Amino acid sequence: MEKAITLTGLLKKSASEFPSRRAVSVSGKFDLTHGRLQELVDRAASVLAAAGIGHGDVVALTFPNTVEFVVMFLAVIRCRGTAAPLNYSYTAEEFEFYLSDSESKLLLTPQGGNQAADAAAGKLGIPRVRATLLSPNSEVALSSDDTDLSKESDSLPVNDPSDIALFLHTSGTTSRPKGVPLSQLNLSSSAQNIKSVYKLSESDSTVIVLPLFHVHGLVAGLLSSLVAGAAVALPAAGRFSASTFWADMIKYNATWYTAVPTIHQIILDRHLSKPEPSYPKLRFIRSCSASLAPSILERLEESFHAPVLEAYAMTEASHLMASNPLPEDGVHKPGSVGRPVGQEMAILDENGVVQSPGASGEVCIRGPNVTKGYKNNPEANKQAFMFGWFHTGDVGYLDEDGYLHLVGRIKELINRGGEKISPIEVDAVLLSHPDVAEAVAFGVPDDKYGEEINCAIIRRAGTKVTEEDILHYCKKNLATFKVPKKVFITETVPKTASGKIQRRIVAEHFLAQISTAKVPKFGA
Repeated sequence: MEKAITLTGLLKKSASEFPSRRAVSVSGKFDLTHGRLQELVDRAASVLAAAGIGHGDVVALTFPNTVEFVVMFLAVIRCRGTAAPLNYSYTAEEFEFYLSDSESKLLLTPQGGNQAADAAAGKLGIPRVRATLLSPNSEVALSSDDTDLSKESDSLPVNDPSDIALFLHTSGTTSRPKGVPLSQLNLSSSAQNIKSVYKLSESDSTVIVLPLFHVHGLVAGLLSSLVAGAAVALPAAGRFSASTFWADMIKYNATWYTAVPTIHQIILDRHLSKPEPSYPKLRFIRSCSASLAPSILERLEESFHAPVLEAYAMTEASHLMASNPLPEDGVHKPGSVGRPVGQEMAILDENGVVQSPGASGEVCIRGPNVTKGYKNNPEANKQAFMFGWFHTGDVGYLDEDGYLHLVGRIKELINRGGEKISPIEVDAVLLSHPDVAEAVAFGVPDDKYGEEINCAIIRRAGTKVTEEDILHYCKKNLATFKVPKKVFITETVPKTASGKIQRRIVAEHFLAQISTAKVPKFGA
């Protein structure tokens, strides 16, 4: 019998309670009920088990946001394997690194394959299996040139809370990407935390806008919905599209959605330039994975008439750590990322002393949703797991009501002549300018102050704001030492696959532009 504290057990429970309710839809194609989804998962898991996939075997998956990914991801963990989702757009070299580092035993791809992934797997000698589901009444067709898929296992094993179900890599913004193993218990704890804080039920529905190879989309969007007996819709294109988003939200009676600030901004821009005739009545809108500027939050609430709940999450915590509550459950504090959800949280100084309310330090957590450690990385584990807590690397403080306020990443705080400056604070001011669509502040080396503040902005469509305009605005709204020294006006800034802006990469990008621009002068 499956244990309820495993993700697999929770999904089986949901399928038995809501067998005929919609679980997954492919926009414009077909729907799967919770009962049918469970049947597809069990059958695919039986084929994988018969092919030799079992306890602890890592299976890499690289798909767009498709129903095949959903079924095969759940099938891998159902037979006690470890699923390792990979970005469909990686290069062959990137696939080779991630396949090797995860020690993948098998690669799953769509029916058409993935040229870069196939090349990397071939080089490493990893068998490849292709998956396709043509209709809700058919089985997932699995094909392979180098693996026997003709048999099914007579029985499937019982999942254990300690089974490593998911293997992801951190973004690697400050070092080599670190492998994060997440157990069935980690995932079930996080899914239940998300279900609880947002009161998700079988009556809820959402459209998945974030990639399912990322923990935000996978756990907050997909798994928490399935555990709650709720429904998700996958865009027909297999990825987010601003032009079809609201049509899908209306068609599938969506009650909420979760996204990163970049996508919220795209949705807002679409609303301003090409508003829909009507919008669905949403219980809430969720924002996570990066700081949401107060001005953007206000515009979202005004435009779509729903509370916007900012949250705080990390891969190492199986996503959710803190969230602002629903209106009926407490005060929403703009500028905070909410209260801890389902785990302990403390602010520690460098000696491991817990700080009092209002005092800043490193945000630390512990709980059943937190990984037990990075894979094969004792040095990283030594730094991240001290004093009995997981150290997030974020600086923040808890106020007297227990709400968390983030100041920034420890390695992203700008030290200008001894003054510690939060880039998040500068971001918020930049984004409050009516002609700024996106903005990011970052530190750069400076001979006089050690570090100086620069920023990059993307103009709102149809505006002609200048560097001088931005600097004048900052001088009116920021202390003098927090005003950027230089403003880069650009059409794009580097982002991760999930739409998250990474300051270090942005800084390197624009510093490289300065260096390149100066080369002719040096040769003069």
